[in-house]
Amino acid sequence: MKKRTWYIDMVFTGNDMLHKLTSLKTQELRVDMERFNGEKAYAVYSRFSVGDETSKYKLEVQGYSGNAGDSLDYHNNMKFSTPDQDNDRHSSSNLAAKYRSAWWFNIWYRANPNGQYIDSEKTGPGYISWYYWKHSHISLKSIQLMIRPRA
Repeated sequence: MKKRTWYIDMVFTGNDMLHKLTSLKTQELRVDMERFNGEKAYAVYSRFSVGDETSKYKLEVQGYSGNAGDSLDYHNNMKFSTPDQDNDRHSSSNLAAKYRSAWWFNIWYRANPNGQYIDSEKTGPGYISWYYWKHSHISLKSIQLMIRPRA
């Protein structure tokens, strides 16, 4: 049996390329993360896609499995926000600008892999985090988001 590997680190790929890849063939997403104490967790989504520029790169995810908790469901169907493109649902501020990040923010966030990196564990908003792993915004040592065509 041929081993299927994960590839395409999506954080550095860019939304136009993610849209092209996810519109050609159904993709699945895997998120690997590690805390500063060495504990590791993962989340897998059986369907992952990013819309085109006209949709403001709308995120679509479904089919969660893993041991990290489903922190992306809260972001499902959201448009991508950057400091200069406020597409979140927060009424009084641009979360991407506030947290110096870019992501599919909703009214708040449950996942922020593009948040601020620090070299030790802290709890609070704005850091790289995956909320439903520990039900807290604990800063993560590492996080990697990878996609591959669904088998």
